[in-house]
Amino acid sequence: MSIPTIDEVVEQLKVLPQPVQRQVLEFVRSLVKAEVRGTPGQQLLRFAGSIPFDDLQLMREAIEIAQPAGG
Repeated sequence: MSIPTIDEVVEQLKVLPQPVQRQVLEFVRSLVKAEVRGTPGQQLLRFAGSIPFDDLQLMREAIEIAQPAGG
């Protein structure tokens, strides 16, 4: 049986020094305040298929050239 994430986080926090615990708390608070940005994918579906195939091929080639070896 797996340990729920929140319980695992608490267990890990217990072994950290107090200043690091404070940093974690501040980080978690910043996550709670973080604004979700962007456009939901559902709203972008109307654009599916609107880029011509030749343009997609050019983009693919440019990406391949820009990627480092092994990437």
